[in-house]
Amino acid sequence: MPQYSHQAFPQDKISIITPVIDPLASKNQPMDKAEAQRYLLSLGLDISQPLVTQVSRFDPWKDPQGVIDAYRTAKKEVSNLQLALVAQMATDDPEGIEVYEQVKKYAGDDPDIHLLVNLPDNDLAVNAFQTASDIIMQKSIREGFGLVVTEAMWKGAVVIGGNVGGIKFQIQDAINGFLVNSSKEATEKIIYILKNLHIARRISQQAHKTVKNNFLLPHKVLNYLNLLNQLLKSPVSLEEPALTSPSLVTPS
Repeated sequence: MPQYSHQAFPQDKISIITPVIDPLASKNQPMDKAEAQRYLLSLGLDISQPLVTQVSRFDPWKDPQGVIDAYRTAKKEVSNLQLALVAQMATDDPEGIEVYEQVKKYAGDDPDIHLLVNLPDNDLAVNAFQTASDIIMQKSIREGFGLVVTEAMWKGAVVIGGNVGGIKFQIQDAINGFLVNSSKEATEKIIYILKNLHIARRISQQAHKTVKNNFLLPHKVLNYLNLLNQLLKSPVSLEEPALTSPSLVTPS
């Protein structure tokens, strides 16, 4: 991402190689939707009702309360809407535990909000939710590259992502997903997607195509090979760079 490159470096000498996903990893292998739905059913979700899912740790930067706000407002329009927050949480992560307790309290006793933590076989769980959910949220207010977005798009999920970090590098708004800056915007996109399934199908196809063409492991290998090829073709200077600090003068 060019905006993160240090301006002191020659911009024409910078090569950006993004993170990628392994399509052969169990988490990213194709899963039959019926199988994914059976998995969700075993966890108490109603597979006949629309589902919004966010897969991420409990962290303030992932804005789980903002996701709940978006869900609650959308539910006024889509009364049978469900929300799943799926996370792996380490026992030695006190901040994560604290945020989880806050989110649990914020969710209240809504039976359609499912907080699912440390599910057995995390790869299976992530694959199933990304395959069977109607919408995947990643409403981060701060983010690195966001490989969880890449994984979901690879499965053809319609992703609503925060307009930050690497998410906006992957998602072209309204083309292969949606970018939002607030819970209000997320609500609008949830309703729009669920009421325009033909557009959702087009977005799904474009999302998968984006990852296929840009963010799979073979592309990273190719990017490194291209970089090495460029380096081999470029003349290498062994001269030391000129000092920018004042020269030291020894008194006579």
